[in-house]
This record gives sequence, C-alpha cells and structure tokens, in this order.
Amino acid sequence: MTRVLAWVQHLLGTGHVERLRWIAEALVQRGAEVTFVHGGMPLPSRMPRGARVVELPPLRATDATFATLVDAEGRPVDATYARRRRAALLDAFVHARPNVVLLETYPFGRRALRAELGALLDTAAVASPRPRVVASVRDLLHKRDDPRRDAQVWAEAQHRLDAILVHGDPAFARLEDTFAPAADGSVPVVYTGYVRPPAPPPPAAARDLVVVSASGGEAGDVLLDAALEARALGAQPGRSWRVLVGPGVPAARFDRLRRVGQAAGAQVERHRDDFAALLARARVAVTQAGYNTVLDVLVARAPSVLVPFAGAGETEQRMRAARLAALERAQVVDERDLAPPVLAAAIERAAGSGPMPPCPFDVDGARRAAEAVLALAEGRRPGGI
Repeated sequence: MTRVLAWVQHLLGTGHVERLRWIAEALVQRGAEVTFVHGGMPLPSRMPRGARVVELPPLRATDATFATLVDAEGRPVDATYARRRRAALLDAFVHARPNVVLLETYPFGRRALRAELGALLDTAAVASPRPRVVASVRDLLHKRDDPRRDAQVWAEAQHRLDAILVHGDPAFARLEDTFAPAADGSVPVVYTGYVRPPAPPPPAAARDLVVVSASGGEAGDVLLDAALEARALGAQPGRSWRVLVGPGVPAARFDRLRRVGQAAGAQVERHRDDFAALLARARVAVTQAGYNTVLDVLVARAPSVLVPFAGAGETEQRMRAARLAALERAQVVDERDLAPPVLAAAIERAAGSGPMPPCPFDVDGARRAAEAVLALAEGRRPGGI
C-alpha cells in the first residue's frame, strides 16, 4: 500500500486546504493510506474523508504581508511554540512511514515555516527507504522581482524535490511564467490540470441572479461594500442579488453588511455549500480572482466581473484575471480603481454578454495528481496533461 504524508498550511484563505483535501480524497479512493497534516486554524468540515488527520498547534498570519504569525489566541509564535509544531510534524512522519511526502507550496512559498519543513525533509532524507518528496503548487505563483531569492528557492527544490505538481493547464500558464528558474527542467514538472471537487457541473438554470462573493479581510470588505453600493446605484435592478460573506468575517461586520444589503435590495448571507448551484443561476458573478472561485465561475459558465486581490504586492490574482480578460472570459476591475460606479458599469457589461462557453481548461486535476503521486511512489514516470 502506498502511504502519503500530505502537509498543508493555510495562513489567510483556505483555498490551499481545499485543493490538497480533494487530492487526498482521490488518493484514498485509489487505495492509498493518507496522513493529512494541517497547520492552520481548525477547519473540521474541510478535512479529507478517509485520511488520518493530524492537527499541528495552529497558527495564522495577521495580514496579507505574512510578516507576523500568531497562534489561535493571537499571540506571536515563539521558539517554544515552533518546537511543539516541529515535534508534532516529525511524530506524524514517523507514524505514517510515507512513501511520498507531499508539500503544499513549499519551497516556493511558506518560507516562514522552513525550519519545521527543513527538519521534516532532513528526516525524510535519511529514512530507509527514502520517500519521494513532491511540491504541490497552483497554476500561478506570487511573482517576485528578486533573482537571488528565486535562485535560493530553486537550489532547494533541486536538492529536495523529486517532482513538482502544478495544478493548472499549461495552455493557460506554465510554471516558468511566474518562476523563471523552472525553465531549466532540472526538476520534473507535472501539469495535473485544475483541481476542483469531483462533482459534475450543476445543471443549466435560469440566469436570474447577481452573485457576489469575497473572502475575509480588508480587500473582501471593500469589494462587498462597493457591490452593495453598485446595487443601490441601480446595477441590474430587475435581478435578485445574493451577496456571500466569508466565514472569517466577524459577526458585527456581517450584521452591518446585512443591514446595508436590505436597504439596497440585496440578500446578504454567509458563504454557502451550494455556491456552484448559485453560480449556475448567475447572470453575473462578482468575485475576487482566487484559484478555486475562478474555477467555479468558469465551470458554471457564469459571466463574471473579477476584482483581483492585490494587497501587499500580491501578483497571482491580477495575472489570472488579466489572462482571463485577454481570453474574453471576464470583465476585470482593478482593486485600486474599485468604486461603485466603475463596478456597476462592469456588471452591466458582463450581464450583456450572456452565458460563457464551456470551461476551456482541464479540471480533472485531483485524479491526475493522485495518479502522479502513486506513480512516483512506485518508481514510475508520472503522467500529466
């Protein structure tokens, strides 16, 4: 039996957890024994079914700079807390005896946790037999203009990794587009396609909604406020508006949004499990440009207005949105230009386009990622798209 230890750490949003969860479930379905090591704030409902879940002492980032990490009570993480996490991670490794160690993002991100991950990888390197080490990354990385840092990251990748799984479609983006050193091919790269829940797209429905969604945090707040003001200005007045608020938004903030929504004629509620079904009814979807949300929008064929998160110099969402706009798959409003009249005009343009064509990208990434991991465990060459 193939044994996999999968490590994932969410610091702000939960998209990374969702992606690795679906891969873990695909591995379990194929007979693998999966130990799912989670280092963020507890998310019981989002842990993979059939896997052994190990919760490290949790930590999170205080903001999008990721400069300060704190524990569940908001206290800065100190050396003692870091040692507890490291010990729990190494204990999970010993218990799992994995054939494959699957790391979310590292070494291309999560560098603040390189002490615990370095200890894990040092332990893996001297294990007998030595497990394969695989990095799991999304379609676009945060692009940095720092060749020295990229060189250091790539040197670690060359030293530590047996393969890189890129959860995207090379027809849309290649790893070297956002991480130039990967062009040398010295570490095998496997494109798995996009990873999303293994469920069929919802059936076609009447396009009678405007669906607005945003994650928690300041950027999400600004988008939700602008959308409600756009509604008050008269954007798509004949349609029902459903405004979905992220689970991390405090109760007081949610209550204020709900009152503003009632005054504007919009229904404000917490994020729903049937988000995909709502998108199937969307005449327009107004969202940020995160990996999971954009996939949901594309599969639902919903005309969209994307407002990519760009705080703290982030580049990933802006690049994704710009590429989709170039393919005429979305209207884009830059976060820096986000004003209710601008957003209202973009919503009207999107509403006039009608349903989008089917999603042009491969979305079978969970299955392909699982099969690539199994191939590596067995010494076979992994396949991709």
